[in-house]
Amino acid sequence: MGLFDRRKPLEEAADPSGERLAPTLSWPHLVALGVGAIVGTGILTLIGVGADRAGPAVLLSFAIAGAICACAALAYAEMATMMPAAGSAYSYSYTVLGEIIAWVVGWSLILEYSLVVSTVAVGWSGYAAPLLHASTGFPMALMQGPELGGIVNLPAIFIIAVVAGLLIVGTRESATLNAILVLVKIATLTLFVAVALPYFDTANLHPFMPFGFAKGVSPDGVERGVMAAAAIIFFAFYGFDAISTAAEETKKPERDLPIGIIGSMLACTLIYVLVAAAAVGALPFTRFADSPEPLALILREIGQGKVATVVAAAAVIALPTVLLAFLFGQSRIFLVMARDGFLPKPLAHLSKRGAPVRITLITAAFVSVIAGFVPLDKIAALANSGTLVAFIAVSVCMLVMRRRAPDARRPFRTPAATLVGAGAIIGCLYLFLSLPTQTQVWFFLWNGFGLVVYFLYGRARSLIGRGLQGR
Repeated sequence: MGLFDRRKPLEEAADPSGERLAPTLSWPHLVALGVGAIVGTGILTLIGVGADRAGPAVLLSFAIAGAICACAALAYAEMATMMPAAGSAYSYSYTVLGEIIAWVVGWSLILEYSLVVSTVAVGWSGYAAPLLHASTGFPMALMQGPELGGIVNLPAIFIIAVVAGLLIVGTRESATLNAILVLVKIATLTLFVAVALPYFDTANLHPFMPFGFAKGVSPDGVERGVMAAAAIIFFAFYGFDAISTAAEETKKPERDLPIGIIGSMLACTLIYVLVAAAAVGALPFTRFADSPEPLALILREIGQGKVATVVAAAAVIALPTVLLAFLFGQSRIFLVMARDGFLPKPLAHLSKRGAPVRITLITAAFVSVIAGFVPLDKIAALANSGTLVAFIAVSVCMLVMRRRAPDARRPFRTPAATLVGAGAIIGCLYLFLSLPTQTQVWFFLWNGFGLVVYFLYGRARSLIGRGLQGR
């Protein structure tokens, strides 16, 4: 059997055997999960990183990243309704493209989800640390990583532990709490726009594109440009892929998954445009670039200190929704990989409440180490590389299935599928090339190591490899 011939049958991907996750979620839960995952560190913290790399043209960076993600979201919606499996892009790739591609995608998703959780935890700490220091005098050295002169980022580690505990309690309980916190987050961003927009000054938009369009290295050695910023703040848009990991737990996946995926993308795009415009218009970008709490900083700079405190406090409350969504998603991907034999079978065990407790605990421990010691922008850029690979894979899966099985049942059909799929693939490839060179190198090293693990361990242990599944 060749490297690309090991494929999981469509019926097994759509209806997995064995211990199943309980279907407890409906479309409002999925929309809240998507908005909770998408609206988070990207707009609350990474807008400063993006402005540092593109200047006021970060608005254009948001638009480009959003358009590419919209194409990918449509591909996800079609594949998720064809194969409502918990493994998201990994499961689609296993069925359509073969085992080795599925392994690379799964390995990349491990990178994506682990680093997203770490990034958001660091972003949350950026808002929580000043409040904690001011109220209790807790030493900043224990609330910042080494890149900021500290020792360890304890708040980041703490919030990961809290969210992991919520997920262990149960899926529906976590989703309900998530929905409440999402409303807090939207109210916070609405408050920011309402207060900052009256300070909009067109002079702050000049020069609009100080670092050019394509990625280039500035004199200080940082890679800048509209596309360099888009490749990092692309992080601000994805999160809808976490919805597809909840397919097995969705009551009516054919109806609810497209609503959750597309609905959350539309809502978040509108929110981002308003917040980004208010931010870059209210203050020169050089004054909040690379700040770990840019929105609160902007409010303080325009003399709205009390509102800044409210926004910072609300961010502390609401940012964990992103952690919840991505820890949720990663545990489900690990679960399916364990079912397929790629990970030890005991990791697929579910608790009495239907939660993959062991995987959640292992994931939380791993990402806590990253969040405690690694710089924010380095984490976000590397997380994006894994996501871009997953988006490309899902778009390719959609196009291949349109040719391989044109008459297959598709509860949701992507309009202009060829154009949308090509747009997602080309756009994601361009964004990948716009990532920092160091990030690209680390990504290939990660996947090179992953292929070694596959050939030494995964290939022989997979159920298909042992003749226990598929063909």
